[in-house]
Amino acid sequence: MKRMLTAVLILASACSPGWAQPVPAAIDVIAFGSCAKEREPQPIWTEIVAQQPDLFLFIGDNMYADFQDENGKMVMKPVTDVRRIEEAYAALGAQDGFRRMQRTCPILATWDDHDFGANDAGKEYPLKDAAKTAFWNFWGEPPTSRRREQPGVYQSRTYGPVGQRVQVILLDTRFNRDALEFAPEGARKRRGPFVPTSDTTRTVLGETQWQWLEKELKEPADVRLIASSIQVVADEHGFETWGNFPHERKRLYELIGKTWASGVIFLTGDRHLTEISVDRRPREDGAVPPYEMWDFTSSGMNERPQVVTDPNSYRVGPARRETTFGVVRVQWTKPVENTQIELVGYGDRGQIITQQTIFLDALRVKK
Repeated sequence: MKRMLTAVLILASACSPGWAQPVPAAIDVIAFGSCAKEREPQPIWTEIVAQQPDLFLFIGDNMYADFQDENGKMVMKPVTDVRRIEEAYAALGAQDGFRRMQRTCPILATWDDHDFGANDAGKEYPLKDAAKTAFWNFWGEPPTSRRREQPGVYQSRTYGPVGQRVQVILLDTRFNRDALEFAPEGARKRRGPFVPTSDTTRTVLGETQWQWLEKELKEPADVRLIASSIQVVADEHGFETWGNFPHERKRLYELIGKTWASGVIFLTGDRHLTEISVDRRPREDGAVPPYEMWDFTSSGMNERPQVVTDPNSYRVGPARRETTFGVVRVQWTKPVENTQIELVGYGDRGQIITQQTIFLDALRVKK
C-alpha cells in the first residue's frame, strides 16, 4: 500500500466541493493526458485508473470550449461568453470516468488553446482573465489563493523525501504568449501554417512566469516533470511548438543549465498523437541542450485512429495517432543516480504503443 500523508491535501475539481485526495509521501507513477473532447465518451479513464497512478496531470485542451453548436452543426470559433467555458467544464466534470479519476488520485492541470477559449490564441484573447477564473474555479483553487492573482495558470508541486523528490511544473503557454508568425503567402512548405519568428521580443511565457520558473528550477529535486501544452523539442511540422519562438526555447535550455536543474523531462500535448522525442545536440538556431532533453507527447484521449504524417527528426520509436495517455514510472534506487525512468504511451485497451527507459544519471548538467 502506498504511503500517504493525510495531513497534506490537494483540492480536487469544484465538481466535488470540499472533496480532497491525500498526497503520497513519495510518488513513482505519474499519468498524464491532453486533448479530451468533453461531448464524446471517454472510456480511456478506465485504463488510466488501472495503472494506479499517484498523480494525474491534465496538460491542455482538457475540454473544447471553442467548439460550439450553431444550428445543429459544430463550428470552431473564439468563445465570447465565459458561460460557454463553464458549460464545457461542467460537461467534463459529468464524465463518469473523470469522476472516477478524481476519486483515485490528485489531479493537477494547465490549459491549451481550446480550454483557454480560442484556437491558437495567446495574450491577445480578450476573455483570458475570465477564462482564468473559470479554470481555477473548476480545478478547486481556494478563493484566497495567490495563484488566482498571477498572470496565468502556471503552478508547481514537489513530492517525496530527499532521494525521491519529484517536482511537477505546469507551464502556461497561453496567457502571456505573443503572436505567432505565419508563413508568407505562397511560401508555405510545412504542413502547418507557422514559421519561427526572428523577433526576439516575442515571448511564450512572459517575464513574470520566466522569473517564477527560474526560482522553481533552483528548488531541490531529483526528477523534474515540466508540463508544456505545446511540444518543446519537435518543431518541423509547422503547427504550434516552442520552435516557433527559437530564442525562447534557447532561453529555456540555458535556464535549465544555469540553475543546474537535473532530472528534467518535458510532458507535452496538443498534437493529437503520441511520440517520444529527444534533443541531444546544438541546434542551428543556437539552442544547446544542457543534457538530453526528452519530450514525451501524449495527446488525444478520445481520438479516432489516423496515419501520422508529421515530420520529426527528433522522434525516438513509433508515433501513433489514436486514443492514448502517458505514464511516467520512476524506479527509485540508491544511489539516486542509478534510478531509471520509464516513459510509456498506452492505448485504449491498455496496449503499449511506445516506450523509452532513461537513466537519471544522464539527466544532469555536466560540470
